[in-house]
Amino acid sequence: MNTLSNTEYPIAVLGAGPIGLAAAAHLLEQGFNPVIFESGNAVATSFRDFAQVRLFSPWRYNIDKAARKLLEANGWIAPSDDDLPTAGEVVQQYLQPFAEIPAVKSRLKLNAHVVEITRKGYDKVRTKGREHAPFIIRAEIGGKLQEFMASGVIDATGNWHQPNPIGANGLPAIGERDFADRIEYGMPDILGRLRDRYLGKCILVVGGGHSAAGSLIALAELAKNDPRTRIHWAIRGSNLTRIFGGGEADGLPARGALGIKLRSLVENGQLTLHKNFNIREIRNENGSLTVIPELDQGEAAQIQGVDEIVAGTGSRPDLSITRELRVRLDAWLESVEALAPLIDPNEHSCGTVRPHGRRELSHPEPNFYIAGAKSYGRAPTFLMATGYEQVRSIAAAMAGDFASADDVQLDLPETGVCSSDFSDSGGRGGCCGIEPKKTTGLAVEQSCCSTGNVTSSKQVACCG
Repeated sequence: MNTLSNTEYPIAVLGAGPIGLAAAAHLLEQGFNPVIFESGNAVATSFRDFAQVRLFSPWRYNIDKAARKLLEANGWIAPSDDDLPTAGEVVQQYLQPFAEIPAVKSRLKLNAHVVEITRKGYDKVRTKGREHAPFIIRAEIGGKLQEFMASGVIDATGNWHQPNPIGANGLPAIGERDFADRIEYGMPDILGRLRDRYLGKCILVVGGGHSAAGSLIALAELAKNDPRTRIHWAIRGSNLTRIFGGGEADGLPARGALGIKLRSLVENGQLTLHKNFNIREIRNENGSLTVIPELDQGEAAQIQGVDEIVAGTGSRPDLSITRELRVRLDAWLESVEALAPLIDPNEHSCGTVRPHGRRELSHPEPNFYIAGAKSYGRAPTFLMATGYEQVRSIAAAMAGDFASADDVQLDLPETGVCSSDFSDSGGRGGCCGIEPKKTTGLAVEQSCCSTGNVTSSKQVACCG
């Protein structure tokens, strides 16, 4: 069993986002001494990148139970369970106050970028006795490498800062790096800080997820102020059922409303949709960009006169830091191997996944775990509440309480879109033909991170 055999050193938590801070809360609750490494100069740097984005999920799904206990013990007043916060509000009202708790603040290392992990005296090949050797965490702090010892490691570094390229084959399109100054990845602040960048321009949005949908809706809002704003949308497939989502059948109304709004934009001709558009190259022609698809799609399919590109193409994990550890990952999703059949987007549209914890998240490397969005690799179906339960289970296992660790419960809202049947049902009806409900035996997760615009100028997301 994967319980700690050496408690001389603290447990290292990599990443001070929602899941990393929740891991610290559960470790503290179990009596451990965690140390939290965060590469940014403040906690939740990813959330700060899209602070303007309103989450799909209300507060009830966004606050970890152990973190809540610590906060309330320090006089914190919780926000209303049913309110939908922005990412910035999650930072300001929850994550930053949690990081200020003395028991957490004293264990938090900011501007500490972890670059490598290994075990003292052991490379990846050597086996005998390795489970008793402490981990070595090598981090860059102030431009210098420093080493720290740890009894266990929870990697919650996420994947936000490793966006997927827009090239069709997983590589950057030819010219993508050359025109990086005209491409924004993820969820740019279209209606706020970057408003002037897009107003009156020709913008291409690439991607078939909620992030792309949110950018499209924000751009349509922007176009009301300047009709010269032209919007193109390129997707690799042709079926919009999964993109439009479950509509009124969605367990999260804000997410359902996003799909309804996007459908309206397409049907009303407020954007130009390019289906089956697999990008091969970007060229500069007379100061504007021409986006060229794969050769078999013909010259007529080119998108010309583009000023800016928004890439809502998802993210991928950074696997380099664990090269000297024995980590078991899925060959194509780069997720924790045991999760792959449950979250493979080739098979699942609504992220059907059973409750899971330390068993599924363990690796051949004793006392090393990957949790949070990084555990899902390239799959886009992660929810914060899932990560909270992951780290609760891991902390219990490290404490030797395997009964609690294996008693994993998830209570998540359904999407209203069913499994692998992507026929054009119009996004109506509940998941698998049933009315939306909450479930603990088989949890249905929401696609995340993703954006939209369902209320005035606010973008909406389910990010975790």
